[in-house]
Amino acid sequence: MTSTTRKDAPIAFEGNGAELRREELGGDMGGAFVYFPKGTDMAPALKGLPDDLCQCPHWGYMLKGRLKLKTKQGDEIYEAGQAFYWAPGHAPEALEDCEYVDFSPLQKFNEVIAHVKSQMS
Repeated sequence: MTSTTRKDAPIAFEGNGAELRREELGGDMGGAFVYFPKGTDMAPALKGLPDDLCQCPHWGYMLKGRLKLKTKQGDEIYEAGQAFYWAPGHAPEALEDCEYVDFSPLQKFNEVIAHVKSQMS
């Protein structure tokens, strides 16, 4: 598949109002539609990964809201209208209801999703 919509992309994980829909887009890349309600903090679900942080790179665009990205180098704030690159080693926290689209390598992101799902169960 080379394109998808939020409605058509399968749910990779959901819980506490958060939802991540993900679809393979071709090659080794995938696209994700992410919704985090205000207060969603992914740090607890990332515990157990190296440095307790997501180790997958992401390229994307913030559609709505504000998000704090926690990294070993310090926190960064992203808000609606910004394109971004998140290097490996981060944990997002929604400061407001957030929606964003991101693109990332399938294998790395699938590893992170599997870990997050195991932490959520």
